[in-house]
Amino acid sequence: MKETGSVAGVIWFIGWLFTIGYAHLTWWKILLGILIWPFFLGEAAG
Repeated sequence: MKETGSVAGVIWFIGWLFTIGYAHLTWWKILLGILIWPFFLGEAAG
C-alpha cells in the first residue's frame, strides 16, 4: 500500500505543477495556494 500512496503523490504533484503552468499564476498566488489549499482539502475530507 505504501507504493500506491507514493505513486498517487507523484501524480498529484505533476497535476499541481500543470495547474500552475496552465493558469499562469504569479508567485504570490502559488505561495498562497501552497499555504491555504491543504486546509480546505482537509476541511472537505473531514
